[in-house]
Amino acid sequence: MYQVIAFYKFVPLPDCASMQQPIIDFCEKNGIKGTILLAPEGINSTIAGTPDGISNIVAFLRSYPPLSDLPYKLSNAAEYPFKRLKVRIKKEIVTMKVPVNPINLVGRYVKPKDWNNLIQREDVIVVDTRNSYEYDIGTFDRAIDPKTNIFSEFPNYVTTHLADKKDRPIAMFCTGGIRCEKATSYLLDQGFKEVYHLDGGILKYLEEIPEEQSLWRGECFIFDEREALSTGLKNRKK
Repeated sequence: MYQVIAFYKFVPLPDCASMQQPIIDFCEKNGIKGTILLAPEGINSTIAGTPDGISNIVAFLRSYPPLSDLPYKLSNAAEYPFKRLKVRIKKEIVTMKVPVNPINLVGRYVKPKDWNNLIQREDVIVVDTRNSYEYDIGTFDRAIDPKTNIFSEFPNYVTTHLADKKDRPIAMFCTGGIRCEKATSYLLDQGFKEVYHLDGGILKYLEEIPEEQSLWRGECFIFDEREALSTGLKNRKK
């Protein structure tokens, strides 16, 4: 059995390039596979390894002061869900191509236990910030598909479909939370008054909310060889 962890953190990392090789060396020493993205705005990753390897890499990353409280989500896999290790330096840890600052400005976090009540309110507009192929295999009741193919198309969706709704409450969600950090920051910067996002994303919701209470329909697409997860973070059979 292998462990898979997904994590991100928006935090200033101006010297992120100097972190690249030490992280590569440590991951290779501990048998870690997957992808780690580093950028001046933070870190974003999904990686897998043995329980000891995962414990070691978490401790190593947290040894960097800006990442001392790095949060992560843990799941299991019968086999390595990644074939190799990639540690890359990027301009953004999630590409939006417009200037936003989620380090200082984000929407209101909503815990999974409170999410159902929010998205069932008739005045709330529920927006899936993921791409259409992700929406197609699973989403929440009442969620709108922005019909994007890549996340950098999301600002255009806001301009063409939401710009006249700045006084309406907007509730947004994504797989693990990272896209919503930028999406909610962008909406607030554009003058939206009441913006919410699901704390921990769909994965946290599926982990915490029992199936009989869930408003999730279908499965959650993930970017590794497990393809999709359902309630309780159970792996879909291929």
